[in-house]
Amino acid sequence: MCLSIPMQVAAIEGDGDFAWVERAGRRELVNMMLIGPQPPGTWVLASLGLAKEVVEPGQLALIEDALAALAASLAGDYDASRHFGDLQPK
Repeated sequence: MCLSIPMQVAAIEGDGDFAWVERAGRRELVNMMLIGPQPPGTWVLASLGLAKEVVEPGQLALIEDALAALAASLAGDYDASRHFGDLQPK
């Protein structure tokens, strides 16, 4: 199983088939052929050197919350009331 991580397009390479994407100081070149050229600033899901999907702002917030919950859990500091606010009873 591969985990795709949200990364932000920083620069287009060549004719748009590749782009430099960044996240938290990490930069990598990814193939954009599945989703087509995207302008800098666009968030995409990337895995194994391939951009798989464009991420909309609402979806990005949910993914970031899940990644924060995972990091907190691995650090032994998970508190369900701080994560997954969209699943909390109102």
